[in-house]
Amino acid sequence: MRVVLATHNAHKVEEFQAILGSVLPELEIVAYDGPEPVEDGTSFAENALIKARTAAHHTGLPALADDSGICVDVMNGSPGIFSALWAGHGKGAEANLALLLDQMADIAPEHRGAHFACTIALVVPASGAEHVVEGIWPGALATEAHGGGGFGYDPIFVPVGHEVTAAELTAAEKNAISHRGRAFEAAIPLLRTTLIPD
Repeated sequence: MRVVLATHNAHKVEEFQAILGSVLPELEIVAYDGPEPVEDGTSFAENALIKARTAAHHTGLPALADDSGICVDVMNGSPGIFSALWAGHGKGAEANLALLLDQMADIAPEHRGAHFACTIALVVPASGAEHVVEGIWPGALATEAHGGGGFGYDPIFVPVGHEVTAAELTAAEKNAISHRGRAFEAAIPLLRTTLIPD
C-alpha cells in the first residue's frame, strides 16, 4: 500500500518510513512532488488537512501530512501554528528561539509552562475519509538554551519529568516521549484499520 507524505522534505519521508514501516511493513511512504499548498488554517489540524488534501488530490493516493509547533501557556498558545515563522519569514530556527526567550525573559519559572503539539492528518481519496490524530508533549521553557541535539525550540524545552532540555536527550529518548512519537502512536492503529485490508 503506497501512501504519499505531503512534504518536499526527503528526511521527513525517511523518518515516517522508518517509524511506520517498522510496525506496518505493508506501507510504503512515498515523496510528494506536487504544488505547495497555502497553509491558511487556524490550527495544526486544519493545516495538516490542507496539506494532506492537496497531496491526495494531486496523486490519487492516500495522503499523510503533519503540522507541529510549540505552545506557551502565558502567550495563549503562541507561537503555535506560527512556530516556524515566529521571528519572520526566512529568519530561521535560531532567530525564532531567541525571540521567544526574549519575550519570556521576565516570566517567573512557575509560569513558564508550554507544550509541543503534533497533528497528523490522513486523507483517503478513494473513500473521501479524513482523519486527524494529535500528540501532546507537556513541559516548560528554560531561561536559556542548553544542548546540541534536536532542532527548533528543543534547546529551551524541558519535558515534564526531566531536568534537561529536549536537546539534551538522545534521539531515541526523545522519539519515545515526544509529541511526534505520541502522534505516531495514535496514527498507527488508524492506518492499520483504514488502509490495510484484513
